[in-house]
Amino acid sequence: MLLNPSDWIVRWSHLLTPGATVLDVACGSGRHLAWFAGRGHPVTGVDQSIAAAQDHAPGAELVCADIEKSDWPLCTEGGQVRTFGAVIVANYLWRPLLDTLVASVAPGGVLLYETFADGNAQFGRPSRADFLLQRGELLKVCENLDVVAYEHGYLQTPPRVVQRIAAKRATPVCAHTPDWVRQTL
Repeated sequence: MLLNPSDWIVRWSHLLTPGATVLDVACGSGRHLAWFAGRGHPVTGVDQSIAAAQDHAPGAELVCADIEKSDWPLCTEGGQVRTFGAVIVANYLWRPLLDTLVASVAPGGVLLYETFADGNAQFGRPSRADFLLQRGELLKVCENLDVVAYEHGYLQTPPRVVQRIAAKRATPVCAHTPDWVRQTL
């Protein structure tokens, strides 16, 4: 059975431009891949096991990789980090990857991130500090993005403490853009 997508991800999905490419990091069963693909977005998922995602997100580009023990697998032939119209992360934290995830957000793209945070130990796993965001940590990671929404707190069902952010990378203004357009941006 495929779980529903995260309420946070659904709530802020309107920030994506129509047809934007979506990267789901640690995609698991593919619940977000299936949801975004169903809304016309080309989707890419990366996880150390992609079997479940293959069942739920046919047609998705799936990359099987242990992103905690190997180089980032989503790079161009020139070695640059590939960018996406949206980068989605739910219930996953690997701090050495945070800068890469932000770099994967294309101009005009969004980062939608939600995972467990400091204070969750009282409700169960994860409980180690390595897997819990500290207060304000996502804000610091997204300092070069425009933060649309941020929360850190307790959620009742199921009981847990989370931190989540919706952030957008600005679209650069071209030098040949008329002044009247620049003033409205």
